[in-house]
Amino acid sequence: MRTLSKGVDATGEVVRIRWGARSIDAVKGQSVLSAMVSAGEMVCRTTAAGAPRGLYCGMGVCQDCLVDIDGKGSQRACMTPVAEGMVVTPLSARPDPSSGPALSETLELSPDLLVIGGGPAGLSAAAIAAESGLDVVLVDERLKLGGQFYKQPADGFAVDEQAIDQQFRRGRALIARFRGSGARHFSGMTVWGVFGADQIVAGNQDATLVVTPKRIVLATGAYERGTPLPGWTLPGFMTTGAMQTLLRSYQVTAGKRVLIGGNGPLNLQVAAELIRAGVEVVALAEAAPAPGPRSLGSLLKMMVAAPDLVRDGIAYRAALWRAGTPVFHRHAVIRAEGKERVERAVIAEIDQSGRPVAGTKKSFEVDAICTGFGFLPSNEIARALGCRHRFDERRRSLVAERDARGRSSLAHVWIVGDAGGLGGARMAEASGILAGAEIARELGRSSPDDAELGRAMRTMVRSATFQAALWTLYRAPALVDQLAEPETPICRCENISLGTVRTALAQDIASAGAVKRLTRAGMGPCQGRYCGATIVELVARERGQAIDEWSFFAPRLPFKPVPIATVAPNCRND
Repeated sequence: MRTLSKGVDATGEVVRIRWGARSIDAVKGQSVLSAMVSAGEMVCRTTAAGAPRGLYCGMGVCQDCLVDIDGKGSQRACMTPVAEGMVVTPLSARPDPSSGPALSETLELSPDLLVIGGGPAGLSAAAIAAESGLDVVLVDERLKLGGQFYKQPADGFAVDEQAIDQQFRRGRALIARFRGSGARHFSGMTVWGVFGADQIVAGNQDATLVVTPKRIVLATGAYERGTPLPGWTLPGFMTTGAMQTLLRSYQVTAGKRVLIGGNGPLNLQVAAELIRAGVEVVALAEAAPAPGPRSLGSLLKMMVAAPDLVRDGIAYRAALWRAGTPVFHRHAVIRAEGKERVERAVIAEIDQSGRPVAGTKKSFEVDAICTGFGFLPSNEIARALGCRHRFDERRRSLVAERDARGRSSLAHVWIVGDAGGLGGARMAEASGILAGAEIARELGRSSPDDAELGRAMRTMVRSATFQAALWTLYRAPALVDQLAEPETPICRCENISLGTVRTALAQDIASAGAVKRLTRAGMGPCQGRYCGATIVELVARERGQAIDEWSFFAPRLPFKPVPIATVAPNCRND
């Protein structure tokens, strides 16, 4: 379903693509996936078992939206822009490892600073360092700057700078600062390997980039945590972030009736944004209990640290109240039902251990289900380089060891934003400023004025206070396999069920890596990003082990699937 955000207008060039036997009109700059969804096409491919798959993460991580485009196999529909006359066909069974066309060039660069990631943290670090006179290169997998938080409308949409919301405006201001800083920007480049302590290799189907910088800033962000439950692989079941990307970047929604579930404030924000777009949000299922008198302390800390964010939260809740959208606290989506796509959502109350309470099920007819159960840092590059991490027991994720300005355990590597530990966009942007300034100073260049550094330090402190209070307010059971059934896929890529993993664990398996070798869980295109944390938790629970950085799957090259020609330029299909 097409829609328009306030201050955004679809006035750009219209292009037409082919999907099977039908033509689909799209605005220039839209992704192939968003054009498909706007036309009601939710199935991108079928698995070897014949199961339909479609949009899940919307950010190029899950690999579920792979399609064939103009004869090229295994293209991510969410990351590929439409082009006039493009022919898109469903991908059948296992992804095609085709090498694709020969690369046109290899670029070798030796800048002062390499920044990986074009979100709030990466943009601010690159801008500060470049303004200080350093030679800065920023590499980003996306075609448009802004990352997941500052995602911007596609190029084909006209933007009224006075009418768009604050999130759009802040992002556009930061992007403008970066573009004016003199830093070089390589978009659409996937960082797929590291060699030694300082050589980073990125590429796409056209070129390879080999970078040997003096300093490295990792600003790779985070992705949404996978929480397995029956039906979560059906087309129409997606992360909350995927739905927000459709809405904010491409002015599209995945249907007229949507149910949102999970844990955290992003779900509330997206519910309000969908309502403003004309979508009927049939319910919001929040795993945390409803705020009560014991929440007043957390709310007061949040109000002192970031009063505008608290006001935003109140406004989002008011939008749901005006629309008549029920909010069910201590509830979770426990099942998605449908044949070729999602048709119904089932929610239920959950107990303190995260298990559904008997007799509390509620069913809703829907076009789509969005779930968001928090985030996991994108840390494979940092771990491959050898940066030390520790396990955060409360957030159930790895956190990089780093100092107050983002320097990791490796002297030449900084980790900023959610890549090193979850803290939100404001903390990410401030951490980028501090890292960029520190690197400039260390390489003998002038730092930004003390006032900006002071503001960044204060933002870091306030953001840490806000985040601690926020997640006390949103404290909920950590969901691992409580919602899954024995036949529920734990590994989406390889279709490995919970029952299969439990059978492996019964054979005295002592590590996640051993489960991977025995079952193939984690060997698919997403490389364990959506099953790895679950398997680690299952192993730790079964064996009574503590979790640390060595509990997780080891990062492997390439970090994400890339054409064979990207890795081996002389490889030919014939």
